[in-house]
Amino acid sequence: MHVQGFRGVILTMNSAQGKDPHSDTEKNGQPSFSWQGFMGLVSFSTILPINIHSTIPEMARFTFLWPLVGGFIGIIVGGFGWLLIDPLHLSPLLSAALIYSLAISFTGFHHLDGLVDFGDGLMAHGDPERRIEIMRDKRIGTGGLASLLTVSLITFTSITAIPPVYILPTLFVSEVAAKMSLVSCATFSKPLDNGTGQYFINSMNGKLLIVSLIFTLILGFLALKYIGIIGIMGGIISGIIMVLITRRSFKYTTGDILGASNEIGRMLSLLIMVIFILWGF
Repeated sequence: MHVQGFRGVILTMNSAQGKDPHSDTEKNGQPSFSWQGFMGLVSFSTILPINIHSTIPEMARFTFLWPLVGGFIGIIVGGFGWLLIDPLHLSPLLSAALIYSLAISFTGFHHLDGLVDFGDGLMAHGDPERRIEIMRDKRIGTGGLASLLTVSLITFTSITAIPPVYILPTLFVSEVAAKMSLVSCATFSKPLDNGTGQYFINSMNGKLLIVSLIFTLILGFLALKYIGIIGIMGGIISGIIMVLITRRSFKYTTGDILGASNEIGRMLSLLIMVIFILWGF
């Protein structure tokens, strides 16, 4: 989720209606809780042409439900994968390339952009402020390219190794786990005050994380039994790892880091599930 890159779109949408995208609140000073907020999050997370005008604080109220949006994306991506492998009988390599392309493009490449920026900041030298400055630079460095290549190769190879009968449920769980990684990262992170990622981070707490964990584990079990649960746990582990790396290298978490956690969460979830499937669990 590259929040900074998407910020201009939100500003334009709401400026047209005379709304401040960062301060839509109820009388008690809290962001309003409305269906427009959730649909705005769906629009924010996908390239679907949903004509919903929502502010960032409205969307952030539904951060704990982000894995549900991931489940919707997983149905699209998983159904596409099943179509390629079963009725069309395309080769595993070609199918994996098309599946991964859909997974990253359906979200408008926002998360992938965050991964690249995160890699640049992580490889930079200097204090946390300097690393964040480099992460926000529009140029792409070696660290960003290396991160993109590593995550993409492992994700792509994991998809090629999924047995055809497991393709739809595995891809579904991986997208839910990707968002669970993002939510877990947001829960335990310290936000940067001048970034839009702060709204998503500040909206999360331990209780909401438990709610997210419960319904994602249920989704994982319904899709793939215990392997599905393992896949969801892979996303949570990814989010925690991202928090530990961020605290050491950046101190604060930005929208780029949340986006990177999505991509790394999908990768780790797929990798773990494929291993357990091939081991015969």
